[in-house]
Amino acid sequence: MSQDKPKAAAALAYDPEKDAAPRVVAAGRGQLAEIIEKLARENNVPVYHNAELALTLTGLGAGREIPPGLYQVVAEIIAWVYRMEQKAK
Repeated sequence: MSQDKPKAAAALAYDPEKDAAPRVVAAGRGQLAEIIEKLARENNVPVYHNAELALTLTGLGAGREIPPGLYQVVAEIIAWVYRMEQKAK
């Protein structure tokens, strides 16, 4: 039997006029993670895979701003999303 952790997924949003940091807007594990990823793909939202970060973000829960310890890794993801959007143009 596999000892793998269930899949985790989280969605982030950032509004610099309202938020001090990016905010978790959806988070879940297992079937909920699958739904979050499916909805992202259906809406042409870039999907970045980092299982460890996804587990950390799901632990924060939806509605929470990311803590300062995650700023660097999330900044790297935001830069990746920006590059993906530029390629798509």
